[in-house]
Amino acid sequence: MVRVLFLGGLGRSGTTLLERILGELPGVCPLGEVVHLWHRDVLDDERCGCGERFSRCDFWQRVGATAFGGWTPDLARRMVGLRTAVERTRHLPGLAAPRLRAVRARLVSEYTQAYAQVYRAAVEVSGARVVVDSSKHASLAFCLRWCPDVDLRVVHVVRDSRGVAYSWTKQKVRPEADGHAEMTRYPPARSALLWNTLNAAFGVLERIGTPVHRLRYEEFVAEPARTVDEIRRFADLPPDPAALGFLGPGTARLGRCHSAAGNPMRFATGDVELRCDDAWRRELPAPQRRLVGALTAPLLGAYGYPLGGPR
Repeated sequence: MVRVLFLGGLGRSGTTLLERILGELPGVCPLGEVVHLWHRDVLDDERCGCGERFSRCDFWQRVGATAFGGWTPDLARRMVGLRTAVERTRHLPGLAAPRLRAVRARLVSEYTQAYAQVYRAAVEVSGARVVVDSSKHASLAFCLRWCPDVDLRVVHVVRDSRGVAYSWTKQKVRPEADGHAEMTRYPPARSALLWNTLNAAFGVLERIGTPVHRLRYEEFVAEPARTVDEIRRFADLPPDPAALGFLGPGTARLGRCHSAAGNPMRFATGDVELRCDDAWRRELPAPQRRLVGALTAPLLGAYGYPLGGPR
């Protein structure tokens, strides 16, 4: 059984930064957003976090050879089709049920076994004890809970919904696509509804028995060493007093990684500043702030965020 730290939550909540920092720990192999591996990397040959095209990245080619005898377009297309069939938000009620219907169970098994093969191969190639999948999607986590070969442990990352909403309005280029594509953008009301849906889903996942460790982005960047040590214990990794030496006052020193997909900061190396990005309090128009706050008020309160914004 392969141990997987799955980073869940709505995008723009700091999961890529957390993945990069966890990837500096001994025995941890960060894989990026594996959910996008099949289309963006195997089919479209976008850039790995190391800077190389996927087809020229030695790490991922060794993983593919170990897992499947090599990456093929047929495998990738099959996985993209299975994702549509079983791994969508609308399938969450069925995936949360005590049993899966026979047809869905077969599809979920095929889908998650491919992920298990990728995870196992990554462990073998890297020599790590734990892999990090920052796919974020609650629907994928609900699928993986059915895989007997995956020891699934979810780190649920929450960020103030107004900060998330502001981030989704910003224009960002996807450098792995050589500047020819932009990251998705959502209007504030849409991102508020997604924030509610995905964060509530991880609460359900915890209630039905999957181990979930919840953390707030704002506390993570304020106290990264404490946060990372809590996750280390959650992942059952051995203590290592020297392991956090890459963390300094307000900074983290990051090496090169092989993150398959995700936020552009996966390409960052060297000293990276750790700070709470609260530009939303100045830049997000007041009517939109109030709208997002009203739509997400119940969960904001449950996670400890004051409706007037953090003090």
